[in-house]
Amino acid sequence: MRSVCVYCASSSRIDTGYTEAAEALGTLLGKGRWRVINGAGSFGLMRVISDATLKAGGTVVGVIPHFMVDNGWCHSGLTELIRVETMHERKQRMADMSDAVIALPGGCGTLEELMEIITWRQLGLYHHPVVILNTNHYYDPLLEMLNRAEDEQFMRLQTRMLWQVAETPEEAMRMIDV
Repeated sequence: MRSVCVYCASSSRIDTGYTEAAEALGTLLGKGRWRVINGAGSFGLMRVISDATLKAGGTVVGVIPHFMVDNGWCHSGLTELIRVETMHERKQRMADMSDAVIALPGGCGTLEELMEIITWRQLGLYHHPVVILNTNHYYDPLLEMLNRAEDEQFMRLQTRMLWQVAETPEEAMRMIDV
């Protein structure tokens, strides 16, 4: 079974356009029989993508540190739950289990996960597609910053090939379905 790691927001106070895109992606992943790997969150886009994937017949594996379970931040209806000790272990397990990554809009945690997986690709530690789902042009400022880093030679020209940018869930699916 093909597996995709999905990074996304745990906030529930976001514009409905983000929620709709996450639900559409989860539905496509479920219907496509992809196994979703995520952070097992019970809020925000993490919950939306998990619920939509499950409703469409897919499976969801959540990877979550014990302290988050203890704080009640864990989705209780996932196909499988893997408890780990640290955030670092969480990210490593999620990457190890996946055949691709899709990053939806999110906050500091999502941005950190995205930049780390791009760095891992650059270092040859992760060899699968990384897709940025740019719903509502959310990632435009980050992409501009990465372009500037390249323009000012902080990054090599080839670095831009480490990720792809999708504007819709359907486009993201085409990018990981290799």
